[in-house]
Amino acid sequence: MISKNAKEVTSENVENYLHDSRIRIGEEIRNIREEKGYSQGQLADIMKVSRTTISKIENGKFNFSIDYLSKFSLFLDFNISISTINIIK
Repeated sequence: MISKNAKEVTSENVENYLHDSRIRIGEEIRNIREEKGYSQGQLADIMKVSRTTISKIENGKFNFSIDYLSKFSLFLDFNISISTINIIK
């Protein structure tokens, strides 16, 4: 059941939400990477992806899959919590 107070969902709202989510997640991944002492290039080598891919993800310019998020979690050693929609270090 949808609440009467729920805001109207439009294509624009969804796109903005997705964009903001990519930015937030990318920033958090960058913070964790920097805390662990890795450069983008080092992490890219470990994950077997290009440095450009890491950069695009960290800057919210790449719509990456749950597989990528799982790889980040594995290689940067953090847990993903879906119940709170936060990345837990």
